[in-house]
Amino acid sequence: MEDKNSNNMLKKTIAEERLKAVPFFEDAPCYPVEELVRMWRLGRQLEAETDNKTCMAQLQEFCMLRDSLQKKENAPQRIYLWPDGRMPVMTEYEDNSDCRYNHNPDFRPYLYEMLLPEGKEPKGAVVVCAGGDHGDCVLSEGYQTCLDFNEMGYHSFLLLNRTNRRPWTGQECGADVARAIRMIRASAGRYGIRENQVAFAGFSNGGLTGEACIRYYSGTQRTMDHFPDYMEDELDRYYGAPDAFLCIYGPRYKGAAFDYTNVVYPPVFFAVGREDSALDNLNAVLPDLLAHGVETEVHTFAGVPHGQGGITIVGEKTYPNFQLWLQLADVFLQDVFQRQRQK
Repeated sequence: MEDKNSNNMLKKTIAEERLKAVPFFEDAPCYPVEELVRMWRLGRQLEAETDNKTCMAQLQEFCMLRDSLQKKENAPQRIYLWPDGRMPVMTEYEDNSDCRYNHNPDFRPYLYEMLLPEGKEPKGAVVVCAGGDHGDCVLSEGYQTCLDFNEMGYHSFLLLNRTNRRPWTGQECGADVARAIRMIRASAGRYGIRENQVAFAGFSNGGLTGEACIRYYSGTQRTMDHFPDYMEDELDRYYGAPDAFLCIYGPRYKGAAFDYTNVVYPPVFFAVGREDSALDNLNAVLPDLLAHGVETEVHTFAGVPHGQGGITIVGEKTYPNFQLWLQLADVFLQDVFQRQRQK
């Protein structure tokens, strides 16, 4: 009984200390990447370790590193999506004492601008949303992917939204995406892009988030349709759904209902490994999208499991074939944006 209690106490301590590290990963543009990678590795070792003594030593190293992190000079600032008291809310979420979620009840959604150097003409803008309920996934799926899109000539925006089902609803997570897109469209002139050159890239649960935005905020749908007490502001006159949707191993679950009423589904690009359970979801969703006239491009990658987006940032190069999705997505986006320019 004593060993069991000790194990439970250690697990609770690890969860609490790792939760304290979440803001560092989610604010990845602000900190030295080498230190974040080191902390990412230590966190993953803690997940796998079964020996309590080794766990304690690893946890001590993890905490010392986390507490020593200092922001870089000229670190970017968070751009909060909602003014105080104006965020549309549906979920009653008041307690995270069990560390079940990566975001505490006081979490406020925000994004980071990751822009091209001044003078370089952008191909468009991509909002990037990591999977899970963010945390250390942001380092690879979020931050590295933003860097990859910068390298290909896009302005990138790292989104930290209320995460789908963890614990928030599709309407809430989708509203955050729509708000971010509206903010970018409102500043299209400053960014040097057209208003209809804004894409969304979502990984795993971030893919579900992207489709939630399309489901609830495309077409003529408004935020107040889903939140009757919501007070619109100047940003709400801009369109909230993306012009193109990059869904990376994140299609909706097999058998999940989707109401296409009032939905205007943008062209969608799928990338998924053939060893990923998400492939079963894609095989079920694809015929449904095609039956509803959705323009769809699909790429599958031999031997690749789940969660490989941006993993190169931590030195993982086991599945180099999966990295091809970036160049394929670039061609896809340019085709979509070229047709948008002709409208």
